[in-house]
Amino acid sequence: MMDAAKDVLYAMDLTDADWVTSSYTNRWTKTCVEVADLGGGAVAVRDSHNRGLSPLRFTAEEWSAFRLGMRDGEFG
Repeated sequence: MMDAAKDVLYAMDLTDADWVTSSYTNRWTKTCVEVADLGGGAVAVRDSHNRGLSPLRFTAEEWSAFRLGMRDGEFG
């Protein structure tokens, strides 16, 4: 079950969101993500090649933890 902060993020209409393509786009394997700022440090993330899927939404704390994990090599 989601908490209140996640409920708010998933209730947001992203129709007019400003999506930014990752600088780590791989044009050969077609793997790419786009990120939209939802305010307050929260973000939405989607697959740029399958925009029909619902974007994932992360609170500021979740996004920060993910970024630190990437920096520290936790997902390698």
